[in-house]
Amino acid sequence: MSRVADKVVLVTGAGSGIGRATAALLVAEGATVIVSDINRAGGLETVQQIGGKARFEDHDTAQEADWKRIIDGILEREGKLNGLVNNAGIAGPFPATFETETVEQWQKILSINVQGVFLGCKYSVPALRQSGGGSIVNTSSLAALVGTPDLSAYGASKGAVRQFTKTVAMDCARKGYKVRCNSVHPGIIMTPMGEGILPDEKKRDRMRKHIPLGEFGAPEDIAYGILYLISDESRFVTGTELVIDGGMNAI
Repeated sequence: MSRVADKVVLVTGAGSGIGRATAALLVAEGATVIVSDINRAGGLETVQQIGGKARFEDHDTAQEADWKRIIDGILEREGKLNGLVNNAGIAGPFPATFETETVEQWQKILSINVQGVFLGCKYSVPALRQSGGGSIVNTSSLAALVGTPDLSAYGASKGAVRQFTKTVAMDCARKGYKVRCNSVHPGIIMTPMGEGILPDEKKRDRMRKHIPLGEFGAPEDIAYGILYLISDESRFVTGTELVIDGGMNAI
């Protein structure tokens, strides 16, 4: 399989869930993948499961110094960077309405979900340009497209990711950088984050009734969308959002 043969791709938050599934699929399709996560044990487990062309980096995506170190290290070690999957994110406490959300919770969620994406774009774009161009995929959410009264800060953060993605895409296109930027918008996916929001079967059964296709998504469902956006198959796609939600946004 060679949909991304010889590409070097950084996947953040790859210690579990969508990030892990994406890293595994990219390697299976020929890429060299840098797996990064603040969860060292999870990241190393991902690399062990994938085997082949993958290595791990400790990475707090909210920290500018970490981004500088990792991007510089990729250029030094792999010699290029062809893709970035800005996937790291947290949901925070559930439920959390805007009236009950603390400033500390709000700032923590936005520092990872928004600042992390901003820093990823800021430091990867020059590396992608140096490598002849490439693709950025930012993980947003269905929450960016609908109201989220029980996940106030999370919904706001993912809305910011959606808008910022378009800004980066248009800026790079206007300047002729040959760097594309798109967002993916998962619905309810059974990852550790999803399981935390829906911890028991009764709640899951109730939520399934709101999904037109009648089932929750799997991490691999999102990974295939990301693979397309990282690959050259999507060479004419930038500034757009790929919704993968079992039809929930169509209701």
